[in-house]
Amino acid sequence: MEVGGARAMIGVLLVDDHALVRSGLAGLLAATDDMQVLGEAADGAQAVERARELAPDVVLMDLSMPVLDEVAATQMILAARPETHVVVLTSFSDRERVGEALAAGAVGYLLKDSEPRDLLAAVRSAAQGHAPIDPRVARSLLPSAAPRPQDALSAREREVLLLIAKGLANKQIGRALGISEATVKAHAGSAFRRIGVADRTSAALWTREHLAP
Repeated sequence: MEVGGARAMIGVLLVDDHALVRSGLAGLLAATDDMQVLGEAADGAQAVERARELAPDVVLMDLSMPVLDEVAATQMILAARPETHVVVLTSFSDRERVGEALAAGAVGYLLKDSEPRDLLAAVRSAAQGHAPIDPRVARSLLPSAAPRPQDALSAREREVLLLIAKGLANKQIGRALGISEATVKAHAGSAFRRIGVADRTSAALWTREHLAP
């Protein structure tokens, strides 16, 4: 950040209910030449009060706060000072808590075991209006890919389904694949269970939609 050609200091408010954590963060930020700790808060209510008083550029907010939880505190800080950027700093990385923090208006989310250089980079990034998010947290935000039935099929089950979709009877499929009719029936039954159908017509329709080129 520059003001009138000179670098402006990034004002930071530290919010954590552990004094030791706040002290460590304060020492880390004090060692830079472009950041200053404007103040500290030990709970969510104090965070809202200090943010209104000190007008920080960035708030480093613990995700588990007493008195007033971090979600409410973040919302109240941003309601009073929309230009302030809240970066959540926590040991939690589950999707629900990440989602709650970001939905409340936090722009960034870092884990407490982040490297010091990454934390400093995140503060600078947030001050510039970006959204620093730990890659491990970003992965937790991705939707879980539901397993597809076709991915569970064996190569032989696929072959049987494709021939069923072409209208071949079990005896014809056995002849085409060089296996017995009983083996065809076994593969077909297994495939039907995997894709969730009960008859050949449904299997043929499913195959044409999901497996046919």
